[in-house]
Amino acid sequence: MKMKSETLEQIKFQMKRVKAAGGFYAKRLQDIEPGDIKSQADFEKLPFSEKADLRNAYPLGLAAVPEEQIVRIHSSSGTTGTPVIIPYTQKDVDDWATLFARCYEIAGITPKDRIQITPGYGLWTAGIGFQLGAEKLGAMTVPMGPGNTAKQLKFMEDMQSTVLCATSSYALLLAEEITKRGIRDRIALKKGVIGSERWGEKMRARIADELGVELFDIYGLTEVYGPGIAINCKYNTGMHYFDDYLYFEIIDPKTGEVLPDGELGELVITTLQKEGAPLIRYRTHDLTRIIPDDEPCPCGRDLPRIDVILGRTDDMVKVHGVNMFPGQIDDVLKQVDGASSEYQVFIDHVNGRDNITVFVETSLPKEGYKAFEKQLRDTFKSVINVGIIPKAVAIGDLPRSEKKATRIYDYRY
Repeated sequence: MKMKSETLEQIKFQMKRVKAAGGFYAKRLQDIEPGDIKSQADFEKLPFSEKADLRNAYPLGLAAVPEEQIVRIHSSSGTTGTPVIIPYTQKDVDDWATLFARCYEIAGITPKDRIQITPGYGLWTAGIGFQLGAEKLGAMTVPMGPGNTAKQLKFMEDMQSTVLCATSSYALLLAEEITKRGIRDRIALKKGVIGSERWGEKMRARIADELGVELFDIYGLTEVYGPGIAINCKYNTGMHYFDDYLYFEIIDPKTGEVLPDGELGELVITTLQKEGAPLIRYRTHDLTRIIPDDEPCPCGRDLPRIDVILGRTDDMVKVHGVNMFPGQIDDVLKQVDGASSEYQVFIDHVNGRDNITVFVETSLPKEGYKAFEKQLRDTFKSVINVGIIPKAVAIGDLPRSEKKATRIYDYRY
């Protein structure tokens, strides 16, 4: 994608700010002056930043403003080590609300809607982001937070919530519970805004059918405001993102080479207006592609788009010399008759070889399991080129999650 001249100027201004602030980026860019960046090609020579760099800046080494201008922090989970702390100025908070409100508007959500928010609040960016955007839009929020499914359903019914904000895993759990309790005719939901984890077409279809709603993918990450930086419209031709606030690149995850529009690779983000913790060429490890300009969206919006997230470079597992991503497993399940959206993969190493056991939920009767498992095994082999041990299980047998679902367990290491 060709960089706009105003984008280049915004990036040079951000470089001046982070270099003046000291901290991580001042060291990373110490031999590069903003005036040296005269073109997109010059920009693409700048070094990348990664989550490990942000962790090393703990607690406030990313701050590009004086402490008295920081009004809030958010943080990654820190489940794999030191958490990443992202400081926000008041402008950052306001800008995030603006971006999120734009997402709601693209989804056709209006001030007349009642938005039930189930993701967590606190240090995590999810819940409060959904709320900020709804309040900016002028819609009524029902800020439930996660868990307590019985209470969620009571408020959903009593408040006549029209929009559900959730992870895909929790949306599915709620949909199944609504069906089980027979209360769908008492629920007023019309739309679901789903984020935080990738989900396949089968899962999307199940949630949409069981809840009777139109679904929208919302994208974001803690390091870059949070959710609300991209969303699909009703035509579902990819996720529109906001290039007045963000510059997106797609790179080859192995070489770092910038890829042409349309090619699948790793998303790299540069923030253009962020004050508290600007990011320059931040590697998200999310796999997607920029949709070329010659594929316009029927909605008519003049916004660039990325495709749905296929997975993450660090979600990839290598088995029998073959790279396997969760998105490929979703593609397999689309081709298997009777397969549900729900699966779990267990990989272990026995007697000198890797074994892959794949559990998949199915609505088929038990007498159909043998043929189902054969089709599952054959389709895995033809699509991903790996041999598996298929296991059919009934709908509801695999665990459900109120947060992000874990689908691949690798016990080899």
